[in-house]
Amino acid sequence: MTGPELIASLGELLGAKIQEKTEFRGETTFLILATDLREVAQFCKDELSFDYLLDITSVDNFGEEPRFEIVYELYSMTLAIHLRLKLRVSEDEGEVATISDMWPTANWHEREIYDMMGLRFSGHPDLRRILMWDGYPYFPLRKEFPLEGLPSEMPDVAFTSAAPLEGGPFVTSPSTATAKDREPRARRPMDS
Repeated sequence: MTGPELIASLGELLGAKIQEKTEFRGETTFLILATDLREVAQFCKDELSFDYLLDITSVDNFGEEPRFEIVYELYSMTLAIHLRLKLRVSEDEGEVATISDMWPTANWHEREIYDMMGLRFSGHPDLRRILMWDGYPYFPLRKEFPLEGLPSEMPDVAFTSAAPLEGGPFVTSPSTATAKDREPRARRPMDS
């Protein structure tokens, strides 16, 4: 069976587990329930040869319910085909089963989503923060987190006041010049 044939028949194979199917630019996305994640992921891995977990990402749809989406990017090395699994999680739930036992790379992805969005993964072997320090009370990729940051009471670890955005090393100036000329490194004094 070829990759496109597999994707075409996948909806029939998984049946009612698929809530919605989206095709866009040759890529297929299946929306599934969070409670079906482990079963669908295991089936995709064992029966359909999706042996490579490319990424797991999350989306904050602030103001909507369910608020969060978790997106799993799968790839089959043997069939050279990509599949995206997407599920929605309400803020009240905020927990999904881990798949780190199926694809070990999920360990770090799930930790990052926990650290940045506050979504938990039940059954994860080591669910702790990966970028922010232990005890940090916020989730920086949530939409209510202010762009300028929040003050910290830990002066040795982070800023003690909100971090400024203007004037940083990679901030460009509005201009009609080309991107190369607006590049901050291009404005540095030349070394002699």
